[in-house]
Amino acid sequence: MSNEQEAIHDKNAETTAEKAAEMQAEAEQLSATEAAAAEEMGAEADEAAKLRAELDEMQKKYLYLLSEFENYKRRTAKERLDLFKTASKDLLVELLPVLDDFERGLQAMEVSTDVAAVKTGVDLVYNKFKGILSNKGLQPIESVGADFDTELHEAISQAPAAEEAQKNKVMAEVEKGYKLNEQVVRYAKVIVGV
Repeated sequence: MSNEQEAIHDKNAETTAEKAAEMQAEAEQLSATEAAAAEEMGAEADEAAKLRAELDEMQKKYLYLLSEFENYKRRTAKERLDLFKTASKDLLVELLPVLDDFERGLQAMEVSTDVAAVKTGVDLVYNKFKGILSNKGLQPIESVGADFDTELHEAISQAPAAEEAQKNKVMAEVEKGYKLNEQVVRYAKVIVGV
């Protein structure tokens, strides 16, 4: 080989060696990048697994709370129904003696000829009944002579007022109204002066 050919050959060998070194460096850099990427993917996989575990735990807690709330709703609904069924029990137990008194009064009226004694017995039973209702919070609405109030009264008729002062006042009460603990349970049916 000639010097020229040797120089070209050496130059080609150097270029090949440089290319091989560059390729080696690129391969090392690529494998370092791949290792870093693999390490990063592993870290991301660990983070994803940790997040999945947290999500599963939160879902379990949510389902537990949902189940507990549904049980609470069912229990309170049942208690409420039971309360409605037995709410009037106390009142009815207190009214039973009044019923007994009425039954005794009816038996006495069949054999009694003394109207005054029967009237006294009826008055006693009426006052006992009225007292029980009053103790439970039932109060009559006083209407006659009061100003007409749509919150308490229901006007069923109007009548001419004899005096100017009686206008828009309750002149007569057709049916008594009642409040239970300050809440109207039955409006008084009244005649209003015009």
